[in-house]
Amino acid sequence: MNRRQILLTNDDGIRSPGLWAAAAALASLGRVTVAAPKEQSSGMGRSLPGTSSGIIHEEKLQVNGQEWTVYAVGGSPAQAVLHGVLEIMPQKPDLVVSGINYGENVGLGVTISGTVGAALEAASLGFPALAISLEADKRYHLSYSEEVNFSAAAYFTSFFGRMLLEKKMPPDVQLLKVDVPSDATSQTPWQITRVSRQRYYEPLKPDRTSWDVPGAPSYKEAAVLDGEDQDSDVYVLRRKRLVSVTPISLDMTSRVDLADFEKRLREFH
Repeated sequence: MNRRQILLTNDDGIRSPGLWAAAAALASLGRVTVAAPKEQSSGMGRSLPGTSSGIIHEEKLQVNGQEWTVYAVGGSPAQAVLHGVLEIMPQKPDLVVSGINYGENVGLGVTISGTVGAALEAASLGFPALAISLEADKRYHLSYSEEVNFSAAAYFTSFFGRMLLEKKMPPDVQLLKVDVPSDATSQTPWQITRVSRQRYYEPLKPDRTSWDVPGAPSYKEAAVLDGEDQDSDVYVLRRKRLVSVTPISLDMTSRVDLADFEKRLREFH
């Protein structure tokens, strides 16, 4: 029997401890191929920049005493998935996993997330996909900090990875988005959620004296829990302190009665 093929990527870059925690957790499920951006690539969503080089470097890394052959890709997380599927893997993957991300991906920012974007790219190719993130303070988001404990998130990476390998999802569930509380253990319960309608991270204007000075918008966490729906990813993660599991569809069509909506528009003069 052929071993199941798993493609693992992330948006924090090839040397992220979160990526390697996921690799170790998935190794028991099948053959893990790691293809991830060479550089930190957070916030790239599902972008496929034409400026990416596409250069692939094969590297050897020591992780927990084991040597891994990995592939550092000159491109976005979504492009790492494409290179992994089209060029690197010996056969098509049975599962694509993106993560474990430094920082939760909840609320309306999910389309910004490179972690989720890579999983969306995999799902668009027809592969079962998992995007997994660990709640973390902003100061860790672009770091490779060893202060962040990925053990619980690694457990849930394996748990939901196995589920996607062995259980067929409904037709309108193309990927699972999993967000793990920072204080979770392997015993923490999980709950099915939906994406919150709030913008979880508030954008901040660049701190600069002139437009001629380089500067990009920053952000701060600005969750509002009072009045938030109790089945949302934000509420379940932040207030209930449970693992949020959100089924995601690639169909972004608004959930309205289309015939009624068309009638409303045609009544406009």
